[in-house]
Amino acid sequence: MFGMRIWLRVNGEPVEADIWEGESLLYVLRERLGYPGSKNACEQGECGSCSVMLDGKLVCACLVLGAQADGHEVVTVEGLSEDGRLHRVQEAFVVAGAVQCGFCTPGLVVAAADLLQHRPDPSDDEIREALSGNLCRCTGYAKIFDAVRLAAR
Repeated sequence: MFGMRIWLRVNGEPVEADIWEGESLLYVLRERLGYPGSKNACEQGECGSCSVMLDGKLVCACLVLGAQADGHEVVTVEGLSEDGRLHRVQEAFVVAGAVQCGFCTPGLVVAAADLLQHRPDPSDDEIREALSGNLCRCTGYAKIFDAVRLAAR
């Protein structure tokens, strides 16, 4: 049934999984390793709901094969917390009311955290560009932008 075993580090913890070679990293994270934060929506890299950090680079986990993550570092929305506290972006999303149905939220949070790591005080255009790969059907993005601005302070 399984074709290979992979070893990787997820949210700072070493893990291993028996996978089929064609499984996406998203499937491996959610179904094999028990990290349900990244969401499965379009499976085409268009919506950003599955965004994770792979070796420090923002990627859509649905477009990466699980086998490609062998030996690499993955950070999911669950791994953004700091010392048992929510990451400042996660806190800002709550405070700003940027969470509606919540389906897109994990990907937006990961993308916003990545933005703020590289650009601590982004302009609105930089926020717009950084989040352009993440789709939300519930909002007009105003509260999401408010949350990113709040987290940047």
